[in-house]
Amino acid sequence: MAETTTCKNLPNLLSSFVDTFVDYSVSGGIFLPPVPTPSPPFQTSFPPPHRLIAIGDLHGDLLKSKQSLRLAGLIDSDDRWSGGSSTLLQVGDVLDRGGQELQILYFLEKLKRQALKSGGNVITMNGNHEIMNVDGDFRLRVCVMDWKTLTLTPRDLYEGIPLTFPRVKQEYAAGFRSRIAALRPKGPIAARFLSQNLTVAVVGESVFVHGGMLPSHVAYGFERINREVRDWIKGTKKRVNSSLVRGRDSLVWLRIFSNEEIKDCDCATLEHVLSTIPGARRMIMGHTIQESGINGVCDNRALRIDVGMSRGCINGLPEVLEISEDSGIRILTSNPMSMDHQSADLLMPPAPPPVPKQVKVEA
Repeated sequence: MAETTTCKNLPNLLSSFVDTFVDYSVSGGIFLPPVPTPSPPFQTSFPPPHRLIAIGDLHGDLLKSKQSLRLAGLIDSDDRWSGGSSTLLQVGDVLDRGGQELQILYFLEKLKRQALKSGGNVITMNGNHEIMNVDGDFRLRVCVMDWKTLTLTPRDLYEGIPLTFPRVKQEYAAGFRSRIAALRPKGPIAARFLSQNLTVAVVGESVFVHGGMLPSHVAYGFERINREVRDWIKGTKKRVNSSLVRGRDSLVWLRIFSNEEIKDCDCATLEHVLSTIPGARRMIMGHTIQESGINGVCDNRALRIDVGMSRGCINGLPEVLEISEDSGIRILTSNPMSMDHQSADLLMPPAPPPVPKQVKVEA
């Protein structure tokens, strides 16, 4: 009887082995821990954790990603979760500009599973680059070499994808095809990783979004936004409302709270948005590179945390935002020019800060 059961289960066991082997090869040597049982619920709002770390755009740079996490004390020397009950929130834009996008996706998934076992949490979000890749929009710089070696089965995953592309060298065509197949709605990488991302998150008194938020987005409903974007990425919903994820006024593209000149930031709209979200005191966003480092505007009601750390952007020094019961809101920085080379109290600057410089990274 035992032998019969083993034989019946052989296809599943073999499939599991193959999946593990593929994961290990694609991720750069990561064996994912087992999926937690039961799986954590898909939720939009979270109670305030004892310690929250928010990290900006990563853009395919695994080294800088790990440096940021070590700066926050969330991983140890073996790259394992060491943050205990802390919550990590990454505001999106893992994809594009750097060549280690897949490795970062797997690494964050590994940390999610390890954190849950320790009472912690890892929340990942969609940025405009995740949305563009799901859309098959490659106007901005993408990496295809790592994707060239990504073998996808069954072959019908490539259905409808051309063999050649205008203005793309033939040597890169296979990488483009794999990237499109993996990341389009219902694609294996999109469904497995990106569909777990939130587009809006509320953690305690902080509202997180990649670009920014308008009153119309609040009226649409956060749960509805996350559900509709998730279902579109998973392929169970044909379309997603463009006002949510496409165009300059969408959640992942908005910049009215991140302008280079502080006087150009729309503080009135920000106040209106926050006043309509129960308990919200601040909005935290990435998307627009802050060359001077993490900073706040509108009386620190808008916190901008994209420091362009990826070597595919401006190779900025790693910085993360910490919100804790013990220390309040602080910037943890690796910048040797900071006050103590470790942290700066965001709410009590010793002198008027320099004007943050907005950096626009072109293709």
